[in-house]
This record gives sequence, C-alpha cells and structure tokens, in this order.
Amino acid sequence: MWLQDEYQGYEGKYWSLPPRKVLPKPWGKAHPPMWYAAGNTSSYEMAAHKGLGVLGFSVGDLNDMAPIAKAYKEAIKNAEPIGAFVNDNLCITSAAFVAEDSNAARQSAVDAKLSYLQSQVFRYHDTFPHPEQVPYWPELIPDYDLATIDAMASIGAVICGDPSEALAQCKRWESSGADQLIFGTGCATKDQTIEMIRLMGEHVIPKIDTDPVHRTTRMRASAS
Repeated sequence: MWLQDEYQGYEGKYWSLPPRKVLPKPWGKAHPPMWYAAGNTSSYEMAAHKGLGVLGFSVGDLNDMAPIAKAYKEAIKNAEPIGAFVNDNLCITSAAFVAEDSNAARQSAVDAKLSYLQSQVFRYHDTFPHPEQVPYWPELIPDYDLATIDAMASIGAVICGDPSEALAQCKRWESSGADQLIFGTGCATKDQTIEMIRLMGEHVIPKIDTDPVHRTTRMRASAS
C-alpha cells in the first residue's frame, strides 16, 4: 500500500480488500520503519527473520535482555524483510520519573501507583507471560514503596532518580543490547512529567543519542 501506485488487493478466506489507491503516500524514500510489538520474548526472533524492529513491552529486567538481544541480532543477519528494508532495532519501554532531587523522583514513582497499572496490564493482555508474583484479577499487586522503586530501578524496570542516575540506568540498557528506549508517561503529574522531559532532554539524551542522523533514517536510506 505504501509503495504501489494502486494496491492490487487481497482475496482471502475470511476477508478481502479490493484494489484501491491509498493516499497520502509516505514522504521520502521507501516507507516508514516497520515494527512488531512483542509481548512474548519468543516473538523477537520471529520478528528479526521478517526484518522488523521490536517494540519490547515484556522485558522489564536487564538480566533478561542479553539472551533476547543475542537471539534477535543473530536472526536479523539473515532477515528476509517483508518491507523495503531491514529495521534492525530493539526498543524497550520503561516508565521514567526524573527530578533534580533524587528523593522527589522516587516519591513521584511511589505516588504514581504503578502497581495498579501493571495489575491491569495482566488483566487485559492475557497473552503476556504471567509472572508468578502477580495475582489474578480482581486481586491487585500491592502498592509500591520506596524500597520497591529502588529495587525496580536497580534491574531497569523503571528509570528513576536525578539526571545522573537516569543516565546511568539508560546506559545499562544500552550495554545490554537495547537500541532505543521509550519513556512511558501518564502516571506522574503534568508538572512532574514536564520536568522529567526537560531533564532527560538536557542531561541524558545528548549523552546517549550522539548521532545527528536517526538510526532508522539510515536504514530507510538503504532501501532499494
């Protein structure tokens, strides 16, 4: 649909799509990078074979990252891309609470009630691997305290602290094999979120994202 002037259509057993023009076409070469949202880690290698980047929602622990990254990076070497180019990207999502004062950031994470959100995740996304310690709905994960937030930050399950701590935590994800990070927002207050964005933009991102050309832009430029 992105690359053909007129999409030739599809006729299947359960649904069909007649030929049609799909507008507007993507700006620039080829098409935007294609991603696969993965809840189960076994999906990473499959996505790599198809040349897809992975939006990783199930890797919340740095200790789990290395074998997943290894399997993905090995498989993508021999990818048969379903798009016009290979999007060699492992992207990890993590909530972020960053403030000038480390204690304020940690308290913000406690006040955000992340345990309720995560209880809901395993209610609606029943294809995710269900950790043994997570109760089944309507039971809820107990509210997190400061010690829990510190433990989560130590394994990469949350980015939390002052800018220097946030930078160190992001560097650990980089070392584990992550190509990109998405910082989840919405649980902290508006003012806390704006401060987090400012601090990450001023003190963290410039020290990690040093290439003036975006990673996926280089890959898109390779499209035939």
